[in-house]
Amino acid sequence: MAKGDDSVMRKKNKARRKKLNKKDSSNVSARVAAIIAAKKRRLSGKRRKCQGMCFSLPTPDDPFNDQHDKNDFQTTKAKKRKPLQEDRNASLSKKGTKSENNTKEDRPKLMPEKSITYTDNEGKKSAANSGRTEIQLNGKNFANGHKEQASENMDCPSKYLILCLNAIENALRHDDTYKFEQEKPLFVNSWGIEFWKCYSSGKDILETSGSSSTIEQIAWMVSTAADTIARKEKEGYSFTSPFLLFLVPSQAKAVKVRSVCKPLKSLGIHTVSLHPGAAIAHQINGLTSCEPEFLVSTPERLLELVSLRAIDISGVSLLVADGLESLSKGGSLSILNSIRQYISGKPRTVVFDDCLSYASIPAVQNLLLGSICRLSLNQSVASQSACIIQSINVCTSEEEKLLKGIQVLDHVYDNHLHSEPLKVLYVIGKDSKFQKLVSTLNFKGYSISSGSNRIVSHVKKSLEADGRKRPAVSMIDKDQMSTVELGEYEVIIIPDFILSIENYVEILTSMARHTVNGVLHSFMTKEDAPHVGQMIGILEQCGQVVPEALRDLCLTS
Repeated sequence: MAKGDDSVMRKKNKARRKKLNKKDSSNVSARVAAIIAAKKRRLSGKRRKCQGMCFSLPTPDDPFNDQHDKNDFQTTKAKKRKPLQEDRNASLSKKGTKSENNTKEDRPKLMPEKSITYTDNEGKKSAANSGRTEIQLNGKNFANGHKEQASENMDCPSKYLILCLNAIENALRHDDTYKFEQEKPLFVNSWGIEFWKCYSSGKDILETSGSSSTIEQIAWMVSTAADTIARKEKEGYSFTSPFLLFLVPSQAKAVKVRSVCKPLKSLGIHTVSLHPGAAIAHQINGLTSCEPEFLVSTPERLLELVSLRAIDISGVSLLVADGLESLSKGGSLSILNSIRQYISGKPRTVVFDDCLSYASIPAVQNLLLGSICRLSLNQSVASQSACIIQSINVCTSEEEKLLKGIQVLDHVYDNHLHSEPLKVLYVIGKDSKFQKLVSTLNFKGYSISSGSNRIVSHVKKSLEADGRKRPAVSMIDKDQMSTVELGEYEVIIIPDFILSIENYVEILTSMARHTVNGVLHSFMTKEDAPHVGQMIGILEQCGQVVPEALRDLCLTS
């Protein structure tokens, strides 16, 4: 055979092998195939349809945005290295013939040894379980009461989470517009460590620092979400919907959140932002060509796309609602409830309550339905007592105070619709007049205890026609306040307000630590006039309505 014919045959065989490799690559999961395709498009310089949704404004140096999305934060050497997903694809196409030691030479320096082992294991598991069914993690097996997530508690953040934080930090430090707190690394951020502890507990989180999310806070949340995705995929789960839904009040905040998530693209986490800055038809076309793990959107645009069935958010496992004050001013709080109805199951929820007023309480209560963790590094009264309603009643006599106290307890019982038992605390004095209160509550069927242990009521707990039990009422003396765990009580009643304002603030900031339905009832008479001025100041500081009767008492005193 002539030399020229031999060369032609070699070229044909090479083309034939390429076709075979393409067919073998179809054995990988849809997510791995999407990552491989994204890598190839980025290396060839081609843009995806969905990239237009996340565009940046033109600059004088780049008026046509030709250089957009080409300024990767990795070094040139990292770009020349063989992508990790292509290594995984090559190993799958050769059915495991390539050794693990050979693939380590082509991996980026960004991946530590432990995370490399995880990635290889994930690739092997994808090859072995290529025919597995997709499982939504927000169903009964994942988020009912967050029991399964709570079982994943670890003593410290994983190395993969630290890897994500370092990737974000290294990328954003090249941008002069972002300044980190005291030049500290992200992985030692005090708020982030507290957030990780709350997240590991398996409960919803209420952030009450009084401001919207910062760069550091966003970095910790998205890195924790990426770590959860990695651990779940290692266990064999897959996702049919975005894992993280980040609701923001404006287009500017959506761009800010996506800029933090963008460095995670090299680790296989794709983020899409949806906002009114792009045409809705263009966004619909883009969503049909990608399956993002993170979704950042304004409530109005997301509800519009969900109504058009352009995206499915039923399987969202982590919901973050940011900027309640801006959302309330824009009239978007009602839209949050509509979006929540499209999410099945019980996703983990994080709410940034920067409003700290009575207007935001209904929205927070609709988003956070179960037990919560309060997270705030701000020690102000308004921050520590967020979502606790202060009810001040002005009475003319001691008998009226006792009567209204019983009416308040009956009203609380009638309006308590949750399955969890309600705990009520009475802060009483040592006068004999409270014996009448005890006997009246016993007659109504309430179970009364003194302090937290010793039962003083021998009346059997009564059951209503619908099978509900009346709440247990704990009665303690004012001098016993330091011996009681106030964080366990949702309702505290102070019928005889002869406490100091310092004691009142201590009760307010210590009660209802694990719920957003806390109520503090206080009863005041003319004898309490010296405290009225300070009480009005506390109500105004917490953004709550001051009763007219309390203002009149202040003027008359």
